[in-house]
Amino acid sequence: MFACLFQPSSQQGLFDAAPCAAEASPSGERGPGRVPLDALAREFSPRVQVHRDTLVSLDIGGLGRLLGTPAEIGSELRRAAADRGLHPHIAIAPTRTAALLMALARAGVTVVPPGGGRSAVAVLPLSVLRQLPHGAEAPCHRNDPPGRRGLSSSAGSRDAEAGSAVVDLLRRWGLKTLGDLAGLPARPLSERLGQNGVMWQRLARGEDLQPLVATGPEAPIEETLDLEWPVEGLEPLSFVLARMCEPLSERLAALDLAAVVLHLSFRLVSRETEARELQLPAPMRDPKVLRTLILLHLESHPLAGGVDRLALRVDTAPARITQFSLLSRARPFPEQMATLLARLSALLGERRVGAPGLVDSHRPGAFAMARFSGGGESAPAPPGDLDVSPSREPHVALRRFRVPVPARVMAQAGRPVRVTTGRCGLDGGAVAAAVGPWRTSGDWWRVGGRVEGWNRDEWDVALADGGIYRIYRDRSHDRWFIDGIVD
Repeated sequence: MFACLFQPSSQQGLFDAAPCAAEASPSGERGPGRVPLDALAREFSPRVQVHRDTLVSLDIGGLGRLLGTPAEIGSELRRAAADRGLHPHIAIAPTRTAALLMALARAGVTVVPPGGGRSAVAVLPLSVLRQLPHGAEAPCHRNDPPGRRGLSSSAGSRDAEAGSAVVDLLRRWGLKTLGDLAGLPARPLSERLGQNGVMWQRLARGEDLQPLVATGPEAPIEETLDLEWPVEGLEPLSFVLARMCEPLSERLAALDLAAVVLHLSFRLVSRETEARELQLPAPMRDPKVLRTLILLHLESHPLAGGVDRLALRVDTAPARITQFSLLSRARPFPEQMATLLARLSALLGERRVGAPGLVDSHRPGAFAMARFSGGGESAPAPPGDLDVSPSREPHVALRRFRVPVPARVMAQAGRPVRVTTGRCGLDGGAVAAAVGPWRTSGDWWRVGGRVEGWNRDEWDVALADGGIYRIYRDRSHDRWFIDGIVD
């Protein structure tokens, strides 16, 4: 149903599951205490399409469980509008077009039962097409951006010109109501008016030409707080941030949105302003998580002084819907991972926390620290992959030491014959077999930089005790190291 709100020159609404429409006062002016029509509609549904300031459409699908029947939903819409100084036309219908037409033509609350959209709009006069917004369903001006059609200053005049031309032509044919237009044969109508004529006929039948395209809120989602006394330190600042994050999170939940970027502005007692920007790893709106992330950022990057004014603005994205799999291990929530990474960054530094990434280098063990993202959900394995029987092919893994272990190596004719080390767990012993050497070198052209060159010979050796090691000789310093052990 869909619901439309039409305030003759200020509002219109549309709901999915039961369409409803509303319109604003004829003057189009907002009196004291009045709110925009789209703000009223967003209190009932996150899917709102703004056609113009006086006409909005929203999807009311699923509201029946909360508010009751379509008639009860319409009454609740009228009561909420009256509390805000608005008296819109409200229409609820099975299709968005039918709700728009009924709201534009009739005052009060109109409820169209399921399956009765065509018969309900058939009695309406053709003049209602003059007010139909082209951004909603009309077949003209399709180059306007989706979701923002009908919001420009010339939108109303273009709607009126298109609707008036069609109405004048149809009246010359002797048609008076939408039912007369809906009953014409489609083929002769197309031969005379083209595809636009067929589209106008579908509108006259209450059919939707396109789905509802939700319009994002024009006003930015932000919170600002002026303090009577400056605050210093993270503990008092945490109470101030809680007062800002909680109402902001409630607004995001009402719009079915989540924050992806936090823009913070701190005005210091020195009248200087410090701006900070936090990129969130995933859309989230938990006020406690947002506050914790801000505090951990300020712990790593302290402010230069006390704060007497704070502003928090968010960039939004659709709320995240997570579908877990029964065949794979559950992953941690992004809110938990974001908090953990923020705490580690505050302790170790931002450059020491992240995910390893490949680099264009042959240096053994070289990697780059990249920003950690939780990654996507893994797809469930097909039934054929659930066989846990051991594979017939052996698997060999090299366990590399993050810091190579120094070793003493005896060599004969350039080949290692015995390996010993003082590391616990690495006993060493005589070399039973050795393969190598593999010589690698690089970055020798860099002099005086942070990255030193390397020049080494690698060997894979099997000791008499059964251990298999990868060792190498640093040719620049003539020293031996154990690089890893084969499991």
